[in-house]
Amino acid sequence: MASQSSTPLEYSTHQNEMNILGFWLFLGAEIVLFATLFAGYFVLQDGTADGPTLAEIFVLNDVLIETFLLLTSSFTMGLALHQMRHNNLKGMLIFTVITLFLGLGFMYMEINEFIHYVHEGATLQTSAFTSAFFTLLGTHGAHVSFGIVWVTMLIIQLVRRGITPVTSRKFFIASLYWHFLDVVWIFIFTFVYLRGVLM
Repeated sequence: MASQSSTPLEYSTHQNEMNILGFWLFLGAEIVLFATLFAGYFVLQDGTADGPTLAEIFVLNDVLIETFLLLTSSFTMGLALHQMRHNNLKGMLIFTVITLFLGLGFMYMEINEFIHYVHEGATLQTSAFTSAFFTLLGTHGAHVSFGIVWVTMLIIQLVRRGITPVTSRKFFIASLYWHFLDVVWIFIFTFVYLRGVLM
C-alpha cells in the first residue's frame, strides 16, 4: 500500500517519466526565451522617443487585478492536481474549470489594458520601449492563451477518459506550464510594472 501511494500516478510509467523530463527541458528553453525578452526590454526601456513612458499610461488597479487572477489560478491548478492525486475526478474538474475561467479573466483584463495603452498613444510602433514592452507582454499573453486552449482540451479528455496514467501525466505537464507562466508574470509585475513606475 505504501509503495503505491509513494509514486504519483503521473510518474507511474517509464514513458510518463520520460515525457515529464522532456517537458522540464522544454521549460528550460522557455526560460531562455523570456530571459532574452527581458534583456531586450531592459536595454530598450529608456528609448521612449516622443511616446509615453510606462509611468504615464500605467493603471495600477488593472494590473493588480490581472496579478490576482493569474496567481489565484495557480493556486486552483494546484488544488486540481491535489484532487487528481486523490483520484477525485469531480473535484479535479471543478478546480480545473475555475482555473480556466481565471485564465480567461486574466486575458480579458490584459486585452483591455492593451486597448487602453493604444488609446494613450502607445503602440508597437511608437518607440523602442513600447515595442519591447508589447513584445514581452504579448509573448506571455500568447502563452496564457495557448494554456487556456490546452486546459480546455484536457477537461474534455478527463470527462471522456477519467483519471488514467496518460491523462494524469498530461495534466501534470499542463500544470507545470501554468505555474511557469505565473512565475514569469511575477517577474513582469516586479521588474516591468513596479520598476517602471518607481524609476
